[in-house]
Amino acid sequence: MFGIQGGKQNAEQKKKSRAVYPLAALALAVATALSGCGAAAEGGTAQAAPGGAQTSAPVQGGELTYALATSPDTLDPRRSGLAVSVRVFSALYDTLLVRRQDGSLAPSLATEWEASGDGLSYTLKLRQDVKFQDGTPFNAEAVKYNFDSIIDPDTKAANALALLRPYKSSEVVDEYTIKLNLETPSQAFLGNLSQGMLSIVSEAAAKAEGEDYGKKPVGTGPFKFASWTENAEIKLTKNPDYAWGSAEAKNTGAAYLDALTFKIVPEEATRIGGVQSGQVLAAETVPPQNVVALQSDPNAQLLQTNTIGFPYTLFFNLEHKPWDELKARQAVQYAVDIDAIVKTLYLGTYERAWSSVTPGILGYDESLEGKLKPDPAKANALLDELGWTKGADGIRVKDGKKLTLHYVDGSPNREKRNDIAAMIREQLKAVGIETEVEITQDVATVVYQNWDYDLYGNSQVNSDPHGLTSFYHSTKEGDRRTLSGLSDPEVDKWLEEGAVEKDEAKRAEIYKKVQQYISDQALILPIYVFPYTVAAGKSVQGLAFDPFGYPIFNDVYLQK
Repeated sequence: MFGIQGGKQNAEQKKKSRAVYPLAALALAVATALSGCGAAAEGGTAQAAPGGAQTSAPVQGGELTYALATSPDTLDPRRSGLAVSVRVFSALYDTLLVRRQDGSLAPSLATEWEASGDGLSYTLKLRQDVKFQDGTPFNAEAVKYNFDSIIDPDTKAANALALLRPYKSSEVVDEYTIKLNLETPSQAFLGNLSQGMLSIVSEAAAKAEGEDYGKKPVGTGPFKFASWTENAEIKLTKNPDYAWGSAEAKNTGAAYLDALTFKIVPEEATRIGGVQSGQVLAAETVPPQNVVALQSDPNAQLLQTNTIGFPYTLFFNLEHKPWDELKARQAVQYAVDIDAIVKTLYLGTYERAWSSVTPGILGYDESLEGKLKPDPAKANALLDELGWTKGADGIRVKDGKKLTLHYVDGSPNREKRNDIAAMIREQLKAVGIETEVEITQDVATVVYQNWDYDLYGNSQVNSDPHGLTSFYHSTKEGDRRTLSGLSDPEVDKWLEEGAVEKDEAKRAEIYKKVQQYISDQALILPIYVFPYTVAAGKSVQGLAFDPFGYPIFNDVYLQK
């Protein structure tokens, strides 16, 4: 008997969902706006303008222009590693499941699902009325192709591969029933099927386009791909046949908008100025200094939702000396004043991160909040213990070699991350560490291919702490290594236990142990929890966000 039918959950499942995502339900229930310049309160912030609320009957037609801060890397969800890509995926594609605002799972392309007793397989019933935008049918064979292609090394899958693990194979039971087999049980697997990077692509289009598919995508979503002008814009048009919207949108039929155009506008002033001048109707990632001005602008509205998952975090490369030594990493921890950085750059509009996961994730350890405070004297003492002595220029030296930290960050300056690097460079200089900041447009090569960094920042939208595995679990020979390069059998054991533990309280305690270890071993510098902010013209109605913080475009209309 299937556990979910027609989107209805039994009482036990609802109770379980609420227990797993108590904070996410509060923080993400409504798209909200910043209140003054104060930090957002837990559970969201006061809304200044009704972005998600309808003030009139939906209007058909028109084009929404939506400015993105950075460009997607690809529109192939299997190969993407960027959250900005998922913002476009949400319009182009559908997922098998979606998350409701209370954190529970709801139907989308899959209508019912059942887990096997041993937790090694899930059987899903699929919708029978769905077609891809190229006219080909959505069915069990399409799901099998998608998931088999993700685990195929030739696909070079990125985040999708981590989300899909421990998927092993699929069995097509009938045209609209599929059985997904796992290598090991996973408490995160079913929930991961709601994430945008596991959106379902057209098999016919993917095979026909090959390497070019990411520039010619075909999904089942409410908007169809029209064109992509590199570093300028991505144009989508309405899918008139769309009639299978999920529970995350109020409008389950064809979109109200005729077109949706994403403008690539890295410059903050240009992006936000575009909304104020009417050149674009909405723009993401509002700079802190623009918050107050937009709140008092009669022609604009400001919307915000906190994202959940893993905060913007600086990872030490444990394979590089001297950062393989605990005391060296601790010295950096004590030398860096994260509070000063977050307050200076974000003016109280971003929350400081304290752990390797964000509030709202199962097992988030509140005891880490306020645990570590900057202490340059301790930093100096630790470096003295390691034999690094200050030279005439103030930079420490040992065995004739300067103490240098290679800090890599990407370009453009997303969320002022380059500014974080500049501030940390000055703070580390005060204790005798020379920081070489490398700003690159080719992070894929520098970081993920050559692993040429001592410190590198990354964040990830996720709904389950199992995602920590892709950052801290030991990797096998030939596998893509983690950002930290950590290899500790005890941590591996905890992560493996957390993946299969069914008791939520016990599972939470396992992930608290992982967080405590990461903190005690100074593996990272957690910096901030990212609030996704959007400035929009008053004509934009119905814009809201899913529980991951991604915009939902099928409800949007333009008020005349």
